[in-house]
Amino acid sequence: MVRFHRWRLRHVSERNFLLLLSVVIGIITGIIATIIKNTVWLTKRLVNRIVSDEVHNYIYFILPVIGILLTVLVVKYLIKKPVRHGVPNVLNSIANRNGVLSNHNMYSSIITSSLTVGFGGSVGLEGPTVATGAAFGSWISRVFRLEYRNTILMLACASAGAMAAIFKAPIAAIVFAIEVIMIDMTAFSLVPLLLSSASAVVTSYFFMGQDVLYPFDVEKTFSLDKLPYYILLGIFSGLVSAYFTKVYLFIADLFEKIKKARLRLLVGGFSLGTIIFLFPSLFGEGYEAINSCLDGNLKYLFNSSIFYDFQDSVFAVFLLLAAVILFKAVATSLTFASGGVGGIFAPTLFMGANAGMLFARIVNMTGIKELNSNNFALIGMAGLITGVLHAPLTGIFLIADISGGYKLFVPLMITATFAFVTTSVFTKNSVYHYQLARRKELMTHDKDKAVLQRMHVTNLIENDFEVLSPDSTLRDLTDVISRAHRDLFPVVDREGRLKGMVKMDDIRHLIFRPELYDKVQVSHLMYMPEHFISPSDSMEVVADKFETSGRYNIAVLDEGKYLGFISRARVFSSYRKNIRHLSHD
Repeated sequence: MVRFHRWRLRHVSERNFLLLLSVVIGIITGIIATIIKNTVWLTKRLVNRIVSDEVHNYIYFILPVIGILLTVLVVKYLIKKPVRHGVPNVLNSIANRNGVLSNHNMYSSIITSSLTVGFGGSVGLEGPTVATGAAFGSWISRVFRLEYRNTILMLACASAGAMAAIFKAPIAAIVFAIEVIMIDMTAFSLVPLLLSSASAVVTSYFFMGQDVLYPFDVEKTFSLDKLPYYILLGIFSGLVSAYFTKVYLFIADLFEKIKKARLRLLVGGFSLGTIIFLFPSLFGEGYEAINSCLDGNLKYLFNSSIFYDFQDSVFAVFLLLAAVILFKAVATSLTFASGGVGGIFAPTLFMGANAGMLFARIVNMTGIKELNSNNFALIGMAGLITGVLHAPLTGIFLIADISGGYKLFVPLMITATFAFVTTSVFTKNSVYHYQLARRKELMTHDKDKAVLQRMHVTNLIENDFEVLSPDSTLRDLTDVISRAHRDLFPVVDREGRLKGMVKMDDIRHLIFRPELYDKVQVSHLMYMPEHFISPSDSMEVVADKFETSGRYNIAVLDEGKYLGFISRARVFSSYRKNIRHLSHD
């Protein structure tokens, strides 16, 4: 490998090599999507063979528990390392681990998500596919010794490839990489993203056919008289998105307080089983239910349900549409909180389709306007993707891609825009970004913040300052000055606590007066500076302190103990270095 690395550096340009790797990663992610899809299909088929028709309805209560139990056991005894949620794990590796993902992610998410979803966990497969593809991208980057900025580009290519393959949506996949993974859109990064997305979707076509995920015939396109209703749908979608995010975070925080994994599994698993028993349409990914909803066939709400006898009741239809929207958020959150592995795209699409259908049917029932409920179900999916992910372009292009519904592009834009504005009022970050943002570790398209986030106080501390003790004399100070190359001298006691500082400018007039050498104490010459830096300070705080203080050197103190200084010049030099490492510009 060392020989190949040397040969590659001599004969293949960086750009051409990255283009080649992007195609390889695209093919790999296409194969990964195929494996995950088929593994889940085989798991479901096995489960259906085991379960008899006589107990089919009641088995919904226990199947998700079995799936999550198997997932927890696999993680604990076979993988022996935590399997984190897909997209947040990728974002965390970019922000905190230089794009490094553990090798077990190349297979662990495939196994665990297949068990979770195959046994009815109310989540999707997109997150695990992205995590697996990104793990291969990270591994390839390490094998070929790519620098940080190229590693991040490979992770973005893997994420785009995974989305393109799982949804057969190559355009939306690129937009996803830009909006959610936060890759910078530059001329350098665009072509690798295009290649990885295209190669992934072609691979997916080869193994799984070219049919779109949600075949949809647009009977009625955009008309101006329906504009207010697309706006209202956007607002409604934004409110439902905020509800989903709030419920997800509330249940996640609630279950974090339960320290025993066994208790989390029992409480979460059986709560999930109860919800799915009442509303069987919440079982698994829900793609069949979404397709039925887009066709205007709402029998999925009643099939295998205790409410089957009420399927001819209009009132029951409205109640069940509202119920599955509300409880899908709870079911998805419980699946994750109790130990399941999956993604949130499928639940979000499910809620969006049902929200759009409910909205259109309510308007139609009032008689104010006759809306095409199927169109509104499709557009509602874009509204929910936009609101939950805080990614309006992803919502627009994903729904247009997976349904072939580009004739509804204007309504998609209107609804997505108002959904984003509405949900932003209640939730500042998406489900993917929330935890990182709470820890102030989220990397965004703001390049200045992204660079500062990669810099750390402990890496910038300088220790080449001559230290004095409080009982030192002017003679001791002049001796120190004779060998020092700095003009600032910290005064530190025996316990390592900073007592003050002496500046050369303040004592210059004294060092040529030998008669004062033994009479003047350093403690009489020192001063206590106003500004300090803590090792826990973010670099944004450090930069603000330099700006407000006007100082060129600021002391670093850890609970009063002196650690060294950080200089303005060192910060600027590190900043410039990180800019070069981060950007292809």
